[in-house]
Amino acid sequence: MNLTYKQRISVEDYNALRDAVGWGRLCEDQAAQSLKNSAFVISCYDGEKIAGAARLIWDRGATAYLADVMVMPEYQRQGIGTYMVEENIAFLKSQLREGWRIKIVLIAAKGKEAFYEKFGFCVRPNENAGPGMDLILT
Repeated sequence: MNLTYKQRISVEDYNALRDAVGWGRLCEDQAAQSLKNSAFVISCYDGEKIAGAARLIWDRGATAYLADVMVMPEYQRQGIGTYMVEENIAFLKSQLREGWRIKIVLIAAKGKEAFYEKFGFCVRPNENAGPGMDLILT
């Protein structure tokens, strides 16, 4: 393997990852907007082949959303996801100002909670927070 990391990803590669992890493709223009408006994007390539990606949505203040942490099935359990999450967190840490705190939220894929716990994320619900919720508009 010849893994390299980049701070960008094409719409084609992004949608290929979405397909591979079972999330389904987005319309090309919607995927392009999502990537363009991300605060931080990291991708992993094995030569020219996409292996993984993750992105961060951030209001440039108090709240950030770690989104689309995806690794091709044949590349999982090789540290790619870990590295990409660490890079997203490092980006936010580099943006902290004195007195600031930034809350990072995410929606873990079912069964992947333990992966995120090793970075310090807390499973919800817990004694301080209710369950996460979402609404999908079509």
